[in-house]
Amino acid sequence: MGRAPQRQRRGDYPRVRAMELITELFSRHGLIAVAVAVLLHQLGAPLPSTPLLLLLGAESASRDGFALRAFTAITAAAMVANAAWFWAGRRLGRRVLNALCVVSISPDTCVRQNEISFARRGALTLLIAKFVPGLSMLAPPLAGALGMTAGRFATWNLLGSALWAAAGLAAGRVFHAQIDALLRGLSQLGGAALALCAALLVAYLAWRLWRRAVVKRELNRFERLDPADAAALQQQGCEVVFVDVRGGPRAHRIPGARHLDLGALGESALAGWPPEAEFVTYCACPNDVSAARAAQWLKRQGYQARVLRGGIDAWTQAGLALENG
Repeated sequence: MGRAPQRQRRGDYPRVRAMELITELFSRHGLIAVAVAVLLHQLGAPLPSTPLLLLLGAESASRDGFALRAFTAITAAAMVANAAWFWAGRRLGRRVLNALCVVSISPDTCVRQNEISFARRGALTLLIAKFVPGLSMLAPPLAGALGMTAGRFATWNLLGSALWAAAGLAAGRVFHAQIDALLRGLSQLGGAALALCAALLVAYLAWRLWRRAVVKRELNRFERLDPADAAALQQQGCEVVFVDVRGGPRAHRIPGARHLDLGALGESALAGWPPEAEFVTYCACPNDVSAARAAQWLKRQGYQARVLRGGIDAWTQAGLALENG
């Protein structure tokens, strides 16, 4: 009988050590630190949030009532950040979207992809946004720019934020034993664990920045045409076909432009297109990302293709003709 309590204490000791890294943070700073981390992530900081949710879920397995407090803190922080982006999109429109794409660590994730999601799913996009890389940060300002009402945005964004928080916490709770084992290993490494985590984060950011540079260099190889030069070629009788690769609803387009869906490329996409024409692709993306990708694909199909510099916005600012989409 005298040994039973000792065995129990020894059984509990690894778990205490395993959770030491996380419980010390909570005991000193509480869930405010968690809320700040989620807030920064939702505002656009390149910080992974999924591991944080998993850790919180694992912690909730040993602390009564912790899951509810964590769920509330995470959902509230996400709502605050998303509301800020929604009103920025409402007031600044595409300017804030273009700014987000320019500073994004993934330049190939463009407004076009998010417009397609809204066109296909409507407000349901906000329900899945936080589970889709690239869509999470752009969905709230895009909802504002597209004119979604504040009440509808708040309802769907709350549902999406709650679903995201609940899924992460639930996964952490289900796999708390495996997470505990990982934390035990990190605690045994001591200071080396922090160095390892920092090295992994730096490596991740370096890889994303390298990929950004490679994509940008690849897409910048394509020759650009200024709107005035493209219009002049058309007026001179050259066989020029403008190719609109924007996603979502298109209120206006360049006269005679054909639409190309980058999500459904194939031989059938070019059925009936003049093979000898010169195609000029355009979009509404920073650095003409989508237009350059379309031109790249057309080149591989054996067509002549160039990119309209500045896209539809530059064409409009030049005072050139438009027609209803």
